[in-house]
Amino acid sequence: MSAIRQIDFVNAADAEAILTDVAARLRAGGIVPYLGPGVAELSKPDVPMTPEALAAFFASKVALPRRAKGNPWASAQYIESNKHRSTVTALMAQAFAAPVEPTPLHYHLASLSLPVVVDAWYDGAMRAALQKHGGWGEVQGITRARLGEDRWYRFYDAEGKEVDRAAAGSWRTVLYKPHGGALPAENFLVSDADYVEVLTEIDIQTPIPEIVKQRRTGRSFLFIGCQFNDQLLRIYARQISKRSANGHYAIVEPDALSRNELRFLAEQRMTPLGISLPRAVEILISA
Repeated sequence: MSAIRQIDFVNAADAEAILTDVAARLRAGGIVPYLGPGVAELSKPDVPMTPEALAAFFASKVALPRRAKGNPWASAQYIESNKHRSTVTALMAQAFAAPVEPTPLHYHLASLSLPVVVDAWYDGAMRAALQKHGGWGEVQGITRARLGEDRWYRFYDAEGKEVDRAAAGSWRTVLYKPHGGALPAENFLVSDADYVEVLTEIDIQTPIPEIVKQRRTGRSFLFIGCQFNDQLLRIYARQISKRSANGHYAIVEPDALSRNELRFLAEQRMTPLGISLPRAVEILISA
């Protein structure tokens, strides 16, 4: 309870003023945007844009036991265990087959040549926005379930060709997809088994690419369109922003936050900005 009491939600006017300042720091490269699926969801795509929607998609394709229903990671694990890993990959590719139109915020971020952008969902909207610009590449988390796979992530250039990690050093912008993505190569971390090894190592940062660790140094994070109601998502947000600058920000809906989310915001010393996501996007683009 004490951690929850430490959360102070600023009033709407002050929140907008803070976000205006954050927008200026973002343009200057001092803020790392951390995009949750809520951002791409603004374009109303025909793909699952929440963990709950992804779980429902799995349930529409495979008869799941009660223990797995409603949980995408458990659903994917059941399918992997009973119908092979290739079935999980095929279903994920099907779920995210429809192109997701980038929002104005995606295009704005792409125009800033930011050192790093974190995109914590499987769609390709941020990649599509970056296609209008040069000097960028992508690093994606990958499953280690593949036979003989001994890496945590792979690098891709703007054309979608896999490259070595040395190539990433020349990119002005690194797009980091910690959970993988449908494009360009159908890399998906989604089943419980995918995350087992990651979660045993993530506290010592092994699964996080060195270039991301370098580029987050001295920078704060702005969490946009993120939900923290799932332990896995909280762990990733905590560990990816670890060892960066102090003072992070999160666009939130105060009335919709669970106790676990409130506790997480307090523990991470995030400044919660109670602004609707569409209004926050307007400020970030125009400020």
